[in-house]
Amino acid sequence: MHVESVGHGPDCVLIHGWAMHAGIFAPLTRLLATRLRVHLVDLPGHGLSTDEATCDARDCAERLAAQLPRALWIGWSLGGVVALQAALAHATRVRGLVEIAASPRFTVAVDWPHAVEASVFAEFGAGLYNEYRRTIERFLALEALGSSHAQAELRELRAHVFERGEPTLGALQDGLRVLDRTDLRAALARLAVPSLWLAGRRDRLVPAAAMRWAAEHAPGGAYREFPSGHAPFIAHADAVAAAIFEFEASLPQ
Repeated sequence: MHVESVGHGPDCVLIHGWAMHAGIFAPLTRLLATRLRVHLVDLPGHGLSTDEATCDARDCAERLAAQLPRALWIGWSLGGVVALQAALAHATRVRGLVEIAASPRFTVAVDWPHAVEASVFAEFGAGLYNEYRRTIERFLALEALGSSHAQAELRELRAHVFERGEPTLGALQDGLRVLDRTDLRAALARLAVPSLWLAGRRDRLVPAAAMRWAAEHAPGGAYREFPSGHAPFIAHADAVAAAIFEFEASLPQ
């Protein structure tokens, strides 16, 4: 996996969401790099890691934990699944965990209303074969939907999505399977590192209620909410960075 490191200070790992790459974090990266050493990951099949064949969350967590220094791990959406897997399996390598618009379960269940229907990811998966770019555009629109700055967020997402080339079809399919099948709710009870859950109040993909629940069920969990959709680090980069700095300062060395 391609990893770019910028800034100076305590280490942190920043992991993007489905169909994106590390460049989407540009507004947040500039802020974090003033105090932290930020390791920006392109997941397999995304960005500058397009020579990678598959994108399995658990495998990515294993490889990154072995490759990178002990750090604060920050994951957005699909990247949050990778970060949570690392924190659960490699607590000695993870100082703390920040989940941005990421949930322990992304699809609804009888006992889990805080999610989207599984058909949402199935429709995106089917669309990849026939209308590749339009399908990704639809997903970007869903990410921005509900935000008080929806048009600005959508413009930012569109501006970055293909700037490092197109993600591979296989990696996109893998990512949708991860989002559809992952259920780490029960595993939260054994999370051994402090965690901060940053939610978008109007998020249509990961309801804020899902992240509030996760923060309440993770030992040492904390919760913050922003008036945004699925990408709070775009319209509210300053506030998101401030929350991360405050959380990082509270972590044991």
